Amino acid sequence: MTSQVAILRTRPETVLEDYGRLMRLVKYDQVLGRDRDLILKLNLSWTKYFPACSSQPWQVDGVVSTLLADGYDRARIFPVENKTVVTDPVEGCRNNKWTPVLQRHGLPFIPLPDVEWTVHRFASPLLKLNEIFPEGIQIPKMFIGKNICQLPSVKTHGHTVTTGAIKNAFGGLLKEVRHYAHEFIHEVMVDLMLMQRELHPGVFAVMDGTVMGDGAGPRTMVPKVGNLILASADQVAIDAIAARIMGFDPLAIPYLRLCQERGLGVADPNKIDLVGDAEAGRVNMGFTSSRSLVIWGDQLIRRGPLRPLKRLLLHSPLVVWAPFASNVYHDLLWYPTVGRARIRAFDTTPWGRLFASY
Repeated sequence: MTSQVAILRTRPETVLEDYGRLMRLVKYDQVLGRDRDLILKLNLSWTKYFPACSSQPWQVDGVVSTLLADGYDRARIFPVENKTVVTDPVEGCRNNKWTPVLQRHGLPFIPLPDVEWTVHRFASPLLKLNEIFPEGIQIPKMFIGKNICQLPSVKTHGHTVTTGAIKNAFGGLLKEVRHYAHEFIHEVMVDLMLMQRELHPGVFAVMDGTVMGDGAGPRTMVPKVGNLILASADQVAIDAIAARIMGFDPLAIPYLRLCQERGLGVADPNKIDLVGDAEAGRVNMGFTSSRSLVIWGDQLIRRGPLRPLKRLLLHSPLVVWAPFASNVYHDLLWYPTVGRARIRAFDTTPWGRLFASY
């Protein structure tokens, strides 16, 4: 079994056209047929803007421009994003400058808390989610039968080492209480792949690595200019190549290995065909994945010495302390100090200037 991943080097002056070339290299239109509705699943890891944290405006712009240029019906494209206990999709859409991009292309932004959710019984033998949500897994009803294009960024993650196309489904297919799944996150990533196979006739991913996130992802990272963009119909393969670019062994990351073992995609870089600029796929950014203070505390409760308190702290009315603590740490302490300094450094780069232009 082999899979294709398209990869290109890019720069701000050509990035929109490069996204089109990238997607066409792997014949995306054969995966995302024009005869079906298409969900664009954006990635919001923080309500605030932070480089590499969420879908970039030029990523959204490049993908939408390509779809419309290639004859996709504007009325059948649905850009969506969900809410977490610590993010607001509507405010995040504004702060990450998706709003002017979508408005210019005549597309709405659809916050998933506003759509109808339904309990869906999956036929696939899910590893953990049926156990985590015994009352049934609720999903957005609008997802059923539609094609989907995931729009993640290249970055690390304190729970999963790396995050990308597969993890982006986590934010679309599970409700706000999806943090219950953190304890078994690698098995849940497998479940997300199985669920998507049942729900979506076509699944595609377009990943932005123009600016990448190193360190304590998915928020408190060190932004690194990468000048790369990737696309694939194999979510496992695109995540594996992104992991290798960051400097990790994809097969040492449990969720990627588990997916490959179950035939859900290819995680072995030696069995992935790189098209476009193949040499760019062999870059090693030398990243390390670490845990922010918030993720460290979460893991202490779910899997560490504080586990006897898990039900009290995370599954009772007292759970309100967790998002409160996260918001205090991230928004009030880290962002105005360490984060602001990193954003100022980013602002001086060509990508920082492109962001300002939106």
